[in-house]
This record gives sequence, C-alpha cells and structure tokens, in this order.
Amino acid sequence: MEKNSKIYVAGHRGMVGSAIVRELRRQGYTNIITRTHAELDLISQQAVNDFFATEKPDYVFLAAAKVGGIEANSSALADFMYDNMMLEMNVIHAAWRNGCKKLEFLGSSCIYPRMAPQPMPESCLLTSELEKTNEAYALAKISGLKYCEFLNRQYGTDYISVMPTNLYGPNDNYHPTHSHVLPALIRRFHEAKLAGEPVVTCWGDGSPLREFLYVDDLAELCVFLMNSYSGNETVNAGTGKELTIRELAELVASTVGYEGRIEWDTTKPNGTPRKLLDVSKATRLGWTASTPLAEGIRLAYEDFLNNPMRAER
Repeated sequence: MEKNSKIYVAGHRGMVGSAIVRELRRQGYTNIITRTHAELDLISQQAVNDFFATEKPDYVFLAAAKVGGIEANSSALADFMYDNMMLEMNVIHAAWRNGCKKLEFLGSSCIYPRMAPQPMPESCLLTSELEKTNEAYALAKISGLKYCEFLNRQYGTDYISVMPTNLYGPNDNYHPTHSHVLPALIRRFHEAKLAGEPVVTCWGDGSPLREFLYVDDLAELCVFLMNSYSGNETVNAGTGKELTIRELAELVASTVGYEGRIEWDTTKPNGTPRKLLDVSKATRLGWTASTPLAEGIRLAYEDFLNNPMRAER
C-alpha cells in the first residue's frame, strides 16, 4: 500500500476496525475511508454496490461483523448467520466488481473444529464438527474466507484472510450478555467491587483453556499482512500462549481490585474445551504479538473506566 492509497476500513467503530484505523494512521496512511452503519448499511447489497462504485477503494479491511458471546450466539443463531454472511458477501463481491487491488477478511478462530488438534494449524479448517455454541457465526466466517479463496482461484484476485484468537482491548463491547468473556469479566468484577458483593458467579467450571490477543497487536499484523502476504490459506493471529478461564477470572479480578470470592455455575456451558492457535505461520512471516496479557488487561480496564457508555452497548 502507498501512503496515499485509498483504504476502506469496514467496521471502523468496532474494536478491530478502530484498531486498524489507529495503526494505519500511526504508520502514516492518509487516505482512509470510513462509513458508519447509519451512512452505509452493509447488509444492503444495493447500498454497498453504490458505495464501491462511487469510492472505488484500492484496499479494503473487512472488520465489520455481528459479534457476541456464548449466550448471544446461542439465542440468535439465524441473526448471526444471516447478518454476517450478507455483509461480508456484499463487501467482498463489490470490491471484486470494482477492481479493488487487495482485500483482507477478518474472521475468528471459532472457524476451526471443536476438537481440532492443539495448537490449531490453519490446515485443520473443515476437518471435523464445529463447536455448536457458535456454529452459526463460524459458518458465516468460513463462507467469507472461502469466497475470498474462490475469487483468487477463479479470477486471480489478491484477497487474504486473517483468523484472530480471542481479542480484547480499547473500544471493546462490555454489554452484560452480548460481550465476550474477557470484557464481560471486567464489567462483572468492576460492578461487584463497587457494590461490595462478596461473591461473583462465573459460567461453567473454569476449566476451558483460552488464548487472548490485544487488539492493537492484531492491527499491526493486519497492516503487515496487507503489505507482505498473498495466499489462499488464512493466517492465524494469536500469542501462542493460553490459560484457563479460572486463571483469567482471577487475573481480571486482581486487576480490577475485586477482593471477594469467585464461584462457578457448572449448569452453564463451558464452550470449546481448548482453543490455542498455531501461530508459527505468522511468526515465519515476521510477526509476533508484543503485549503481555496482564498489561493488556490493565489497558483494557483503563479503557472501560474512561468510556463508561461502552458498558451500555
């Protein structure tokens, strides 16, 4: 990408999109295009086609998505599948029709099988059954990834995809039921501390193993790959390090300053037993995550405190 290339970041108000915009600006890119949902409904094919025909961006970062945790994914299966498939297909197709030089599709590690080998290599995609609690979202993301691949194979485009592990950081969603585990824990322990609650109850038994990547590290990788990687196979984005949800809860509680007891509701689902990405491909390409988890959680909590309205989303 040239510093004055026209770059469209879809989903620039979300956690990932806003981090990509920050990283692009940090690196001196000056011609960044953004649209709010009110300005451009990505689920509307006509609206997306009109936007691309008018703006004709050179490069696209597709970070827009309908996202949520286990409860949101389980209760709105059709919505998660429809909204994500429509918006990603609209953007990718319009980019192709309007001569976009390169597109980068942002997915999620939930695309990999529930019982995938650990750490999960890019090659394990579609080798066995998906995790049921986020199957609809995963299927939509797999479709976007595959559409990029098929355009490359049929039409010679240069469309790539990145599959991040669990993300957290500035501009996260702290909604009590529609957020992912780390921001949900930040909010839960913060509110418990303010209320003086002696006990906080968390879902499951705390045993699942998870990996967490600070979103600004992901944004650095995204810009790096846009400039240096081409290929049909996706690239995993993670730290290569994991901890149990129990250990995560204890770390978040300590960071927030909650001193009460943590209990576990084993009637609630755990989700996938283990999710650790094989990040050797990204490492070989020349990228490694740089933000330690404890430091990242501290920064995320600062963001939560400084932006209280995010807790209402």
